[in-house]
Amino acid sequence: MTTRGITPAHVAFAAWAALIALQFAWYFWLAPPVNGGAGLALALTLPPLLLPLLLLRRSVDRALLVLGMVCLGYFSLGIVAAWSEPTARVPALIEIALCVTIFAALAVQTVIEKRARRQKAST
Repeated sequence: MTTRGITPAHVAFAAWAALIALQFAWYFWLAPPVNGGAGLALALTLPPLLLPLLLLRRSVDRALLVLGMVCLGYFSLGIVAAWSEPTARVPALIEIALCVTIFAALAVQTVIEKRARRQKAST
């Protein structure tokens, strides 16, 4: 039996799970909305993060691609929140870090797959 270890896809999925957990922590504990609409905030921010689940059964690569696209919005949200909301700065910076982790993992995954294709083509 061979073990491949931790792949960039594993890192991306772990950061994705942490990003989902962060939404709950952000709106219910770390920096709840001033108007008390934590449920509404979660209802607006959580569904896009769940979109890659629809593709996960079909193709892991497609799910990762959609995850990367969805994370662009969360990266932007994190930048805006960190810049404009002093009370939400910490969760926003965590969100930015998780999105950058996902982007980096997807980039490394792409490089690995391209190298594997080139090696396969040359043999």
